[in-house]
Amino acid sequence: MAKTDFFPIGGTTMMTLTWATVVAIAVVVVKVTVGIWNTVRRNRTMAKEFPVPPGSHWLLGHLVLLGDEGRGLMTKAMEWSNVYKFAHVIRMGPLLQHCTVYHPDYVKAVMSRADKKDDYMYSFLRPWLGDGLLTTAGPKWFRNRRLLTPGFHFEILKPYVRLFSESTNVMLTNWEKLKSGSSIDVFHHMGLMTLDSMLKCALSQHTDCQTRKTNDYIAAVYDLADLTMKRGRTISHRIDLIYALSSDGRKYRKACKLVHEYAERIIAERKEALMQRDGEERANRKKYLDFLDILLEAKDEDGNGLTDAEIRDEVDTFMFEGHDTTASGLSWTLYCLARHPGHQEKCRKEAQEVLQGRTEVTWDLLPSLKYITMCVKEAMRMYSPVPLIFRQLESPLTFSDGRTLPEGATVVIATNTVHHNSHVWDNHTEYDPLRFSPENSKDRHPYAFIPFAAGPRNCIGQHFAMNELKTAVALILQRFSLTPDDTLPEPFPVHRMVLRADMPGLFLKINPIEME
Repeated sequence: MAKTDFFPIGGTTMMTLTWATVVAIAVVVVKVTVGIWNTVRRNRTMAKEFPVPPGSHWLLGHLVLLGDEGRGLMTKAMEWSNVYKFAHVIRMGPLLQHCTVYHPDYVKAVMSRADKKDDYMYSFLRPWLGDGLLTTAGPKWFRNRRLLTPGFHFEILKPYVRLFSESTNVMLTNWEKLKSGSSIDVFHHMGLMTLDSMLKCALSQHTDCQTRKTNDYIAAVYDLADLTMKRGRTISHRIDLIYALSSDGRKYRKACKLVHEYAERIIAERKEALMQRDGEERANRKKYLDFLDILLEAKDEDGNGLTDAEIRDEVDTFMFEGHDTTASGLSWTLYCLARHPGHQEKCRKEAQEVLQGRTEVTWDLLPSLKYITMCVKEAMRMYSPVPLIFRQLESPLTFSDGRTLPEGATVVIATNTVHHNSHVWDNHTEYDPLRFSPENSKDRHPYAFIPFAAGPRNCIGQHFAMNELKTAVALILQRFSLTPDDTLPEPFPVHRMVLRADMPGLFLKINPIEME
């Protein structure tokens, strides 16, 4: 009698696949269950150690307090910082929870470590910025930070001041074509001007972006920033599949494609140009090294450079952080000076004395802009360009008062709240540039003022940004006076990756000044 298999070959294969599927599903279920349990346990630990403000919904947490553009939660955060001196817990849904810190002692404890950026929040940025310095961590971050640091040496930064002046003067020429007393959208003009500077300093691209009516690149960057913040506030969009199928997800991918193609095209053109020139010709072809030069020529101790993908990630990161944050800082500085004409006039007199009618700020003149520097710093205290910084603890963190956050906890450094902490700053709602005079600054806690973060993960481009801010303010005030447009609502600051003004925006009236 012939032997008969109990399972035919096809049946055996099907049975094997079935069991493999069951095992795979079981593994996923176990991992998800363990992950949820660890999250719940961590959240309970945090809630025992730190206060949880009232008003949290059982499912949505404190998201119910958000309001339009997060206005409600921003207002509440300021109130809570008066009640809870050091920190409190915020619940952003059934499982997502973080500890917000805003006292310098606590900020120091967090920022003096090199913990990675929060995986969850910064994962929304990765399709756009990849593994640039803002989003990456660990050995790769240390290596790339070390490779990029020479690009921000003073000798590299010096020639950029001329480019800042050039871009600012293009903007001011555009202003001169407007009627005296015209009301301008400050963020729009500052965004174009700082983008113009970044394109020149980072990529040696002279695009005339300030004179063209539309700019697809800057529109895409604004879309990406707004969509990222919107996704963080929308619970359903935190799931990748749902977001990918949504209209916002499609818009995000389209904007990513545009900015990536722009950067890749410029990188390819530069690499081809470098291959056609020897070292001496490259050194003589222009008067300064741009950021892309630094990236292409950087080598680690093993002689390895950055890959094309790494170069694109750093270009995208620097283009975003270098122009959008500076535009925010500059816009709010001009707003503060328009609201405080006495300080504006002091800045103008300083600019006139230092520049002597010249339309270009030079490197050697920057240290003389002392009062302007104080006004810029006070504006960044009042309106921090980067309101929130996220960290995910890679090991437990014990603060000076004995309270501990567990490994894996998300910590949010609320920069704007640090700068308005009533336990640290007297009369914190008042604009007072003299806070930053040498005598008033000498005994200040080093972590009380952190517009560029602090510690090992501080902003690599902070001197670049401050130089551009001082240059622009001096040149603007030498040629124009600024007043608020009181026909429009008072601008309300909102978090959109950087600090912007809620609709209708931030508008100021400009009036030309006769230069002697």
